Amino acid sequence: MQPVNAAVVYYSATGTVHALAAAVAEGAEKAGATVRLRKVAETVPESIIGGNPAWAAHVSASADVAGATLDDLDWADVVLFGTPTRFGNVSAQLKAFIDSTGPLWFSGGLAGKVYTAFTASNTAHGGQESTLLALANVFYHWGGIIVPPGYTDPIQFRSGNPYGTSHVTGDGPPGEVVLQAARHQARRAVETAAALKAGRLPETGRLPENGVRA
Repeated sequence: MQPVNAAVVYYSATGTVHALAAAVAEGAEKAGATVRLRKVAETVPESIIGGNPAWAAHVSASADVAGATLDDLDWADVVLFGTPTRFGNVSAQLKAFIDSTGPLWFSGGLAGKVYTAFTASNTAHGGQESTLLALANVFYHWGGIIVPPGYTDPIQFRSGNPYGTSHVTGDGPPGEVVLQAARHQARRAVETAAALKAGRLPETGRLPENGVRA
């Protein structure tokens, strides 16, 4: 298999999406990828975080996870984004990171990569699919290759979301079914990226400095 760089970029408040991200990173590594697990910066004031014991505990527990940078996206062949759903949409923290990618996007540095996403919500039907579809809109603009899990493994008929791995936080921490689905999603994305690298002509995909491809 062609060597693949995989960036798992996520935001998690109380730890659910972090658990999914860890499973995604594990699945990508088992598929042969070199993996960077990266969290995006927290934007909520400490005074608010401190009022939620679970939130404060996770901030402390995940302090050793490196912060996401544009270099991580530039380096990656495949990017796996994780976010809790916020009113059926992407969390503000992940959106802030995405909104910082303009210079890399303009240079063509985000085009031609494989993208996929995973999420969690407090309740069933709490906006999981719309959150994943919202992220797909970003990937369209980037010129990315979207690789959903679909129903490409028996675990998908148990986890039930072809758009991307998702979990209902109100049911407790992610169980083995959803963690297996996360690993499968990562494996599928990495294998697709490897196939693309194997068949791609030696061309960076970047635009010249004037923004127009020759």
